[in-house]
Amino acid sequence: MRHTPYLVFISIICIFILALGGCGSAKYNSDYNLSRAQQKKGVKTDQALAASDTTLPSVENKFPAGDSITEKRKKSKPSKRYFMGYRVKRGFVRSGSRGDNETLETFSFLPVFEEPNAYAPRKYYFDTKNRKIANAFGEIDQNRYKVLHGPYKKKIGDEVVEEGYYYVGTKHLRWERYNKNGILLDKSHFDKGFLRDAVVKYYNNDRSKIKEVIPYTYGQVQGTYYRFYENGQVEWTGQYEKGRKVGVWIKNYDFRNRRHYEYQYPKSAYDEPFEPYLLKQYDRHGTLVYEKDKLDKRASADQR
Repeated sequence: MRHTPYLVFISIICIFILALGGCGSAKYNSDYNLSRAQQKKGVKTDQALAASDTTLPSVENKFPAGDSITEKRKKSKPSKRYFMGYRVKRGFVRSGSRGDNETLETFSFLPVFEEPNAYAPRKYYFDTKNRKIANAFGEIDQNRYKVLHGPYKKKIGDEVVEEGYYYVGTKHLRWERYNKNGILLDKSHFDKGFLRDAVVKYYNNDRSKIKEVIPYTYGQVQGTYYRFYENGQVEWTGQYEKGRKVGVWIKNYDFRNRRHYEYQYPKSAYDEPFEPYLLKQYDRHGTLVYEKDKLDKRASADQR
């Protein structure tokens, strides 16, 4: 027990040191303590609490009022009511049996009629009477036929089998076809009705008068060929395959796209080549006057 006074002395010294540490500046490790301290200095409570909240992320709005990220995305999203400068309406056509074999076509069309390019080889419309996509030539009933313009998609069941874009009644941009298993069958690029890589020639360098359109795909002549009269009527049309004429080639009169001759070429580029032969011939009134191995009234037609 002789060491008891010494231990008491040491204990007193330790208590004194701890007391000195407690007299230092307050350690504000809670919102409550800091708030109380700030209030003593004349600072409002809400300011004190805000200054001490270092554990939560700032909720300060970094964007001006009414200019949030969501609103920016909405502004940049293209309108479905317009396509390439034209106001459009949406339409659809259903056909076939219900279920996996049902065909659904969705498209856009011009509510106000716009005449397609006269040189465009094919012009596409929505036939409002028969409710189907149709090709039409010459003058049409503008109340019945609506000019297609904008995105197009065709589905059989749940599978997309064709999609692309129209521009004032002509195929435009990229077009793709798929089978029912979603495998790509064909892809083409168009420029307002003509293949994108086609070579276009003009009469006397006048770009308002097309003379011929030579189709090119991957560096070789491939696709539909067109030659025009100077008045804009189609003179010749036919198919090229791997640089060779194939199938039936048609020569028209210079008015009303009326057919004159049909010439037969090999069915494909892989068939044995032969000299093309006349398949059919029509007079200026559209009457058939010759058909190979079946009919020949050309002599009487020439006398009329």
